[in-house]
Amino acid sequence: MDFLKNFFKNHSRTSFKKELKNILGFKPETLSLYKTALTHRSVGESSDENNERLEYLGDAVLSALIADYLFKRYPYKEEGFLTEMRSKMVNRQQLNDIAVRMGLKKITLYNKMDGSLKISQIFGNTLEALVGAIYLDQGYKKAGKWVMERIIMPHMFMDDLEVLEINHKNKLYGWANKNGKELEFETLNERLENGRRLFTVAAVLDGKNIAEGRAFNKKDASQIAAQLAVEKLGIVNSDSIAEE
Repeated sequence: MDFLKNFFKNHSRTSFKKELKNILGFKPETLSLYKTALTHRSVGESSDENNERLEYLGDAVLSALIADYLFKRYPYKEEGFLTEMRSKMVNRQQLNDIAVRMGLKKITLYNKMDGSLKISQIFGNTLEALVGAIYLDQGYKKAGKWVMERIIMPHMFMDDLEVLEINHKNKLYGWANKNGKELEFETLNERLENGRRLFTVAAVLDGKNIAEGRAFNKKDASQIAAQLAVEKLGIVNSDSIAEE
């Protein structure tokens, strides 16, 4: 805890406040909220030192704001379409990419020596934590305005998202079914990595391991494996009949 205090004491006097204000577009009322939002558990293990609680809150707030946006943007679309679009907009990899483009990587405090963080989406998680901090600091209405102006409008292109395929497992299952192949996802390894469970999952086609994915939960690991398999097999869409 003393380490965090000393870090922000020195850092906030130089670039932290300036870079944070550039990202936010406003001067925060409660700076401590944002310091917590930008602190990963790899350097702050207790719940009052890291951003996991704010990430939980921000995830819910962001999901609600995007649901409201989609409901108004697509007044005649059915629930299934809206749900799928929301999933595409809050996709972990998408949020991580947006966070990096916004500059969150520069001011997020995390253990740069932890190699396992290279395969995680900690900056997307930090972005969710930041939304949670804005909600607590500025209220729901201003948080909604910030999400619209800083996330949705500059980074989320709806025409592209409408045709984007994000469920690679479904695509791979569709291809396997059409080509009479047996597809399974097998957990190859599960180990503790700095206090977190790291899973390695393989996409197995007709008994042959064709791709592997690693992540901190099985669902993400299997999606990564499926994406790699789709790319390896050259599958354009679920109706593809291309053979390996």
